[in-house]
Amino acid sequence: MGKTIITFVFMFITLTLLQVTVFNHICLFNLAVPFVFIYFLVRLPITLSTNWVLTLAFLLGLIIDIFSDTHGMHALACTITAMSRRSMLQLYFPREDDLTDPQPSVKSLGLGIYVKYLFTLVLFYCILIYLIESFTLFNPLLLIGRIVFSTLLTFALILGIDSIIRKRREKRL
Repeated sequence: MGKTIITFVFMFITLTLLQVTVFNHICLFNLAVPFVFIYFLVRLPITLSTNWVLTLAFLLGLIIDIFSDTHGMHALACTITAMSRRSMLQLYFPREDDLTDPQPSVKSLGLGIYVKYLFTLVLFYCILIYLIESFTLFNPLLLIGRIVFSTLLTFALILGIDSIIRKRREKRL
């Protein structure tokens, strides 16, 4: 239990620092911005209390907002994403009792289900953040382009981070 908490605290701090110092300054073709800090929300255990999940998600979004000067947009999007995370997992994995590990991962869900879950969560977050940011449908093609390309970039980076973490964990065992 203590080792898990330390792991998540380290992940929270590392992803937040990476997002603020590196990934906030990446904008490919004025369309794609990576939001790798939501990997923390993806990996939170399903068995964790909803109150804790929402609190951690709000805190994560608030810290990103403070350093990005985005006035609560990430806090709102993170909180809504965290609230709907369990429902999205149930789309692809209907029985939580069959989970081998409470943390959603390739090992506990299988590659196909995990990739679908991850992509859905990233897409949902990108839709939320860009709809909150634009607060209008004035330029729908630009909005759709930002959502699609940010989703693809974030998804690819999170899969890369996940594979690095998984390989390190397998080497230790």
